[in-house]
Amino acid sequence: MELQGKRIALLVEDGYQDLEVWYPKLRLTEAGAEVVTIGTITGPNYKGKWGYPITVDKMASEVNANDFDALVIPGGWAPDKLRMHSYVIELVKSIHQAGKPVAAICHAGSVLVSADIAKGKTLTSYVAIKDDLIHAGANWVDREVVVDGNLITSRKPNDLPAFCRELIRMLKG
Repeated sequence: MELQGKRIALLVEDGYQDLEVWYPKLRLTEAGAEVVTIGTITGPNYKGKWGYPITVDKMASEVNANDFDALVIPGGWAPDKLRMHSYVIELVKSIHQAGKPVAAICHAGSVLVSADIAKGKTLTSYVAIKDDLIHAGANWVDREVVVDGNLITSRKPNDLPAFCRELIRMLKG
């Protein structure tokens, strides 16, 4: 129970990459953290790219950075939808500015771009958004996990063990 007492926000939206939500949710819960799913609309469930449902615990418009110790942003098609909501961007910025871990995998780097926190950082992502990160001022590298300050980034579902390992390491201090 190495993360007992830690509270983690997990952003979800329709079209999330199923493994990139469920692997961190289960791994962080196993480590003792409370994982709170945060969405943008009311309703019982979002569905992942492969149809797996998840229930939202809280609305992004109802929470703030003080409520959490870290933030996880999964990939899939969800980041394109998440980044359209100003309150989601404000939450990402606020958690980052508070020096708390922000972990983004796959296409989630596009949310970092919209939150204007990619510039000057070394990041990785799914190759399809490599140019977006570079044009936002990031130093893009092709590695399974990259840690730069309080940002943790990974490329794809195969990188989830390293992604979660670094997030847990950072949360343990």
